Parts: sequence; structure tokens; C-alpha cells
Amino acid sequence: MTQIIKVLNSGSRQLKNNHIPSFILDSELILSNVLNLEREKLLVNLDKKISLEEIDLFYKLIDRRSSNEPLAYILKEKEFWSKDFFVNYNTLIPRPETELMVEKLIKIYKTKKINFLDVGTGTGCILLSLLVELKKSFGTGIDISQKAIDIAKTNSIKHSISNRVKFLKRSISEINHCKFDLIVSNPPY
Repeated sequence: MTQIIKVLNSGSRQLKNNHIPSFILDSELILSNVLNLEREKLLVNLDKKISLEEIDLFYKLIDRRSSNEPLAYILKEKEFWSKDFFVNYNTLIPRPETELMVEKLIKIYKTKKINFLDVGTGTGCILLSLLVELKKSFGTGIDISQKAIDIAKTNSIKHSISNRVKFLKRSISEINHCKFDLIVSNPPY
């Protein structure tokens, strides 16, 4: 059994030595994830002891981060629009600047009932974030990857929006004879 502070400091050093700029934060987030504890609670319990199994898992994840694996893939989640979305290598990691598009669309359509399409939905973060705010609306997310569609469906259930959304494994060229009030997309670049 070792204290949290010692494990955190050791993990931070390893990340720093591997040129990870956010070495302290990443170490804290990884250990919070391992202990299933909010970061704030972790930081106020630095003298708490943790098990060898937890320490082993922590260092496995620190090794992954040391090799520049994105933190979102290690933790299997990324915050977007103040909600946690499940992510893995079958989707791209939601980008913070995409929230600007969501914010503008919410301002425009806040009081309207619309039906919209999200092309290349990935995690479903754009579509689901819009639906959280546009309570009268319905959305369809399409992606050419069935694995991405499965992740988007998981996120819709997690955020209790599955009744106003559908996800389809389709290309944009396969969406024929459908009418939408709005089409959104934020493809990789």
C-alpha cells in the first residue's frame, strides 16, 4: 500500500520525462479514473493509501500516456458540452472548438421544432448535445462505420436521448428522398 501523493508524483515525473506537457493534470486524471474518484476528492485525500492492483493499473495507463496516446482514449471518455461522452479508437475525439458550432445552432433554433441530420456522427456528441438543448427536436446521425454508430447509440442511452434520435450506418450519398431542416457535420481535417 502506497499513498496517493507518492503515486501521483511518480506518474507525473514519468510523464514529464516523456515530454507530456500536461503531466500533472494527466497523472491526476488517470489516477482518478483508476480509483473511480472525482479529481477533487483525490486531491483532498493525498495521504490515502491505495492497493498494489490499483498502482499496477495506474502505471500501465501512465505508460500508454507516456507514448503519447491521447488521454481520451486511455480514459475512454471526453467531455463535450459539459457532458461525458464514451470514446474509443473507433471514433475521433470530440474537439472543443466544435462546441462553438453547437452554441450558435442552439441560439438559432432554441424555440423551434426541427428535424436535423448529423453527417459523420462519430460519438454523436454534436447531435446529442443539440438534442439536449432543443427539446422539441429530433435528429438522425449517419456514419459509414458501424462501430461509430454503436458508440453514438451508447452515448444516446447514457444521456437519455435515445427516444428522439436514430442512428444509421449510411453514407451521405445514401440519404435519398429525406428532408431535414438542418444538416450538421464536422468532418476530420
